[in-house]
Amino acid sequence: MHRTALALCGDFHLAQDLVQQALVKVYLAWPLRDPAAAPAYLHKAGVRAWIDQGRRSWWRHERATEPFPELAAEVLAEDPTGTPLLDALARLPRQQRAAVVLRHLEGYSVEETASLLNISTGSVKTHTSRGLRALREELTEDMELRSTW
Repeated sequence: MHRTALALCGDFHLAQDLVQQALVKVYLAWPLRDPAAAPAYLHKAGVRAWIDQGRRSWWRHERATEPFPELAAEVLAEDPTGTPLLDALARLPRQQRAAVVLRHLEGYSVEETASLLNISTGSVKTHTSRGLRALREELTEDMELRSTW
């Protein structure tokens, strides 16, 4: 869940907050009618928390002007190639980022992604296609720039 939240929001500490919000929602809804659905319910609660967080007024939250020093070390410890991808994901529009993360990092189907994001399957396909195209272009440019060094 934390990996998904980090890919969605791009901020290690905000990702922790989103996971905590999702866990609280699941805890408050317990006992669920179908306990086997708890992981899916938790995942949906986390994605919805991220979407809701984006709808809130920007002036109600503090925003860091620079990344926290420990963020780079933690991301690099998990995946040394993760930083360019996280940076590129952070530059995508919210819906494209969510569609790409859920479809290709988490492996959800188009229908499951549409249900999580509360949009049509056609919108999921459009956002995924546009997001992947933008990621390819940006990461290709980044790789070309690095090779010229």
